[in-house]
Amino acid sequence: MDKKTIKDIDVSGKKVLVRCDFNVPQDENGNITDTRRIKGAIPTIKYLMEHNAKVILCSHLGRPKGEVKKEFSLAPVQKELSKELGVDVKLAEDIVGESAKNLTSNMKEGEVVLLENVRFDKREEENDREFSKELASLAEIYVNDAFGTAHRAHSSTAGVTEFLPGVSGFLIEKEIKFLGEALNNPERPFVAILGGKKVSDKITVINNLLEKVDTLIIGGGMAYTFFKAMGMNIGSSICEEEKVELAKELIEKAKQKNVQLLLPVDVVVAKEFSEDADFKIVKASEMEEGWQGLDIGPETIKEYEEVLKSAKTIMWNGPLGVFEFDKFAKGTNEIARILSNLDAITVIGGGDSAAAVEKIGLADKMTHISTGGGASLEYLEGKVLPGIDCLENK
Repeated sequence: MDKKTIKDIDVSGKKVLVRCDFNVPQDENGNITDTRRIKGAIPTIKYLMEHNAKVILCSHLGRPKGEVKKEFSLAPVQKELSKELGVDVKLAEDIVGESAKNLTSNMKEGEVVLLENVRFDKREEENDREFSKELASLAEIYVNDAFGTAHRAHSSTAGVTEFLPGVSGFLIEKEIKFLGEALNNPERPFVAILGGKKVSDKITVINNLLEKVDTLIIGGGMAYTFFKAMGMNIGSSICEEEKVELAKELIEKAKQKNVQLLLPVDVVVAKEFSEDADFKIVKASEMEEGWQGLDIGPETIKEYEEVLKSAKTIMWNGPLGVFEFDKFAKGTNEIARILSNLDAITVIGGGDSAAAVEKIGLADKMTHISTGGGASLEYLEGKVLPGIDCLENK
């Protein structure tokens, strides 16, 4: 179902409540260390300003657990927004209290007000109807542009749509377009790359993707649970014993569905889990006791590259090794480099894979990088995201 966006409605002269994702990292002095999420919200906000809306922004920041805590204030975000938009964004001292009501009641067209951290009120995460109603009473239209929290049914992400017509902003529109098309109508061959530590985090994703992909590439810590399922020795590598049977079933399902399932053929092993551990490269079938796998090896990278070169749609979620340690980041970095050179639709599913691609400076070479780790995973699992489901259909 296509959802209405801000382009499908008339916003002129209207007060528009926009849920953004301003959950940005800060250093100990309250300086924002990564402004990407703020920059990502600018096109939607500018569009509304240029179309004479009165723009009321809201977001959460961190986990203040329903209490007002100065270190979680959106004041640094207000500064940054004012700079980006070139206007004086006013920050309310509360969310639905006196300050918010005063600032939003006499707004001029094109003005921007930022409400204080919605999670300063414990009712936000409870999706409390009364709180949703109070939030909604500040505006006439609701816009959700926070994909990162679209998998949560909170007052500011879903509850307000009981009282206001809701549409999507440009960020959410882009997420639905790329994640949705890749999943439901991909150009083939469609290859998914899944990494990360645990099979348990990705079971439903693997299950759902086996219905849709031509090839499934597995790396990261969860590969060792699959190796165990195949009766291989994995030394002291990470393994979820209670998921070995399930891994067997998934291998079987891939065969039935005629999906090529690729696991590493060689791995980088070390004596201990540390940045400066001694390491060597061994065949996946020749792992020894006392050694643990921390990355995919060069042969594996070559094999994966062969398959990726002919792919038309690629979706990647989760690192292929312990990419926090430079020594064991090679697999993840190489895959990112390979993807950056392909003439294919490359969709990176948020979280650690997005961080890895950013870290090596290849973000602008990907078709789409999801802004929500948890939300994109749930989307890949085929779940309904409440923050999108509640918006009006076209």
